[in-house]
Amino acid sequence: MRIGFIGLGTMGGAAALNLIRGGHQLTVCDLDQSRAQEHIKLGATWASTPSEAAKDADVVFTMVFGPMQIENIIHGEGGLLGAMAAGQVWIDMTTNQPEMVRKLASDIMATGAQAIDAPVTGAVDGARNGDMTQFAGGDEVTVERLRPVMELMGPVHYMGANGSGSITKLASNQLWAIHATAMGEALVMAVKSGVDLSRAWEALKIGASESWCMHHDAPSVFAGHYDPSFTLDLCQKDLTLIVEACDDAGTLAPATRLVAG
Repeated sequence: MRIGFIGLGTMGGAAALNLIRGGHQLTVCDLDQSRAQEHIKLGATWASTPSEAAKDADVVFTMVFGPMQIENIIHGEGGLLGAMAAGQVWIDMTTNQPEMVRKLASDIMATGAQAIDAPVTGAVDGARNGDMTQFAGGDEVTVERLRPVMELMGPVHYMGANGSGSITKLASNQLWAIHATAMGEALVMAVKSGVDLSRAWEALKIGASESWCMHHDAPSVFAGHYDPSFTLDLCQKDLTLIVEACDDAGTLAPATRLVAG
């Protein structure tokens, strides 16, 4: 397929490479052209604006920092809204505000194109390895038609109407943030009470305390490795969106608000 891909950050850049390796023709776009060097070496074409990336594309993927950035990609100068047309599909993998997701999807669909929200999880190693989970919201027929392309980047879970993918991603990060906080507290308590750290970790990876966070994140913490793929500003942005979603749903979510604070 002819694919436009906008946003070549740590996750997006790796995901786009998997689409190229899968045999698709990519036109890539980012604020920093140097991020596209490897993609261009593998045959991708450079676009200086989102609208240029969308020209003649069957599907356009976007993966950027957050709501403000994706709003600009759609409505800003050289944005997607003036370029999308019937027969095209926009798939946004940004972690975003659900209400904005639905509004932007409506704007895109007014052009005759389809819109899917498919935010991702799985960390940078998942993006590199083609194991980046996508939570898809939107037209189910469209998702199923594009599933073979999307699955080059990782598993696809269909969640329902537009916005459902976004809500699911926020719930996923909500649990991760709570798990990461609880993991730190539990390990510190065990070690300060005299239990060897490595033994505590091995024990807490099984049974009721088991979590992806315990398996995936703890080794990096032990090694003193500060993974730049998910910075604190990204984490805080997501937590802000999560608390907003809790407010919109009318849930108290005291643990979530404590972690966010």
